[in-house]
Order: sequence, then C-alpha cells, then structure tokens
Amino acid sequence: MAKKAKRSYSEDITLTEYRDHTKAFNWFPGHMAKAMKQVGEKLKMVDIVLELRDARIPLLSGNEDLKKVLGNKCRLIVLNKVNLCDPEKLADWKKWFDDNGEHHIFINVLDRNAVKLITEKSREIVVANRIASGGSGEKTRKFRMMMVGLPNTGKSTLINSLGGRKAAKSGDKPGLTQSQQWIKLAGDIELLDTPGIMPRKIETREEGMWLCATHAIKDQILGQEEVACFVVEYLMKYFPKNLEEKYNIDKLATSSGEVLEQISLSRGFIKKKGVADFDRTFATVLSDFRKGELGLITFENIPML
Repeated sequence: MAKKAKRSYSEDITLTEYRDHTKAFNWFPGHMAKAMKQVGEKLKMVDIVLELRDARIPLLSGNEDLKKVLGNKCRLIVLNKVNLCDPEKLADWKKWFDDNGEHHIFINVLDRNAVKLITEKSREIVVANRIASGGSGEKTRKFRMMMVGLPNTGKSTLINSLGGRKAAKSGDKPGLTQSQQWIKLAGDIELLDTPGIMPRKIETREEGMWLCATHAIKDQILGQEEVACFVVEYLMKYFPKNLEEKYNIDKLATSSGEVLEQISLSRGFIKKKGVADFDRTFATVLSDFRKGELGLITFENIPML
C-alpha cells in the first residue's frame, strides 16, 4: 500500500479561474504568421492542399484564416487520430462533414491501408475540379500536394506512411517541422510539408486548454500542472470510472488536486519525507491521456443550429 503524502495540494491546483475567464486565448507567434504567408505564396505549385486535423476536436483543430488563404484551391480535410475518438461521436462527426459538403476523410495515420485512401481521394477531387472547370481529367506528369495543419496532428507520421519510409521527422512534440520542404513520395507524388499553423485567435480558455491537452500547444506555454488539472477535472465530470480503473482508485476525491494526490499515492510517486511528486504525476496523466489510456474521448460536440 502506498505511503500517504504529508502535503495536500488540492487548494492550489484548480482551473476554475480559467473556465470563468472570458478573455480570449491568444497564440499566434510571428513564425506562424510567416508560415501562413508562405502557404499562400506556394499554392500555385500544388494540385491540392491536405489540411490535417485532430478528429477529437474536428473544428477547433481547423483554421479559418487558412480557409481564406486557400480560396478555391482543392482541399481535403484529413481528420487523424480516430483511434482515440469516442466511436459514437465519431459517427456523428462523419455525418456532419457529409452534410456540410466538405471533402474529408477520417483516418488513423498509423494504419497504412487507410492512408493510401488519401492519395486516391485527393486525385478524385482534383480530377473532378478540372473537369468542372472545363479542363481535362487526364493524369498529369506529377501530382503535387501540400500538407498543412496544427502542430502535432500527425503530419510527419502521415508523410512517412505515404512515402513508405522515414521521409520526415516524427514524434509526440509540437513544432518538429521548422520550414517548408518538398518530399518525394511513391510514384509521381510530391508533397510540400509546412510548419504547424495555429489559429490566429482561440475564442475561449476552454478551447485553448483542449489544444494544450491534445498537445497542439507546447506544455511549456501553460505548464503541465494547469493542463493536467484541466484533464482530470474533465474526466472527473464525464468519465470518473476511467480514472478509478486506470489508477486503481476505489473512490475519487472531490477536487482535482486531491485526485492528483490519489494518483501520486497509487503510482508510488512520493518524494523524500513523504511529499507527493506532483510533477511526475502531471506528466504521467498527460502521457496516459494523449495515448488514449484514459478512454476514447471526443471533446468537441456537433455545432447546434
């Protein structure tokens, strides 16, 4: 049985102030503004743009500024990480995108059979657009795609899957792609990879926290403490059994800080003199959450008319 920590952290660790705060969450560094401009400048060089999103937050992981920049350019919205989604909500989102006439595909980039569908669907979209514009649907010498999207949505992993080799760096860390780069894929396909681009303005603190929780925003921006507390509070409200089962807790405490202390004790994360190692607990909770070990969860709901 784990030794009880001598210090409680519950009074210090709450995000009520973030939920009640109405000020927008602003996050648009200068290098992202530059990246957005470069996307617009390179559009004429590609046949279609692949906009990669996180299927757990289908709209929040999109970018309205990007839509304006693309204009009439062919676009395919690729919603990744379906393996981490609530199956019921996933079905609702698929119907929503169908009903709204958006070219889209829901995938898990780790499934190579699924990612092959991306190039097939992309070609179909481009050919249909050419024919609708009075052009020819014949195959051109090269097929060029551009990859855009939020940091850590799986762009590099998707490129590696499409290319069948390690064509780009990949990892669970936002911002690995630092500049635009052309990558030769299988056959006649070339792909222009771009750095992750965040929305210019995130409307609410909750939206900002979901972007942090899904790791689109680096942990250093708010700190793991804030984000872990937010995640635990959400799970306490909607999926308490997930926490109890994952961390072998008989009954959850009433505050997120106390629950984090329970997790520390259950995992044996104790410092000298019996003090709970909360830093290690924050990191563990976020890692488990991002790997889907705390349940299959879709955070964003279908927009209400």
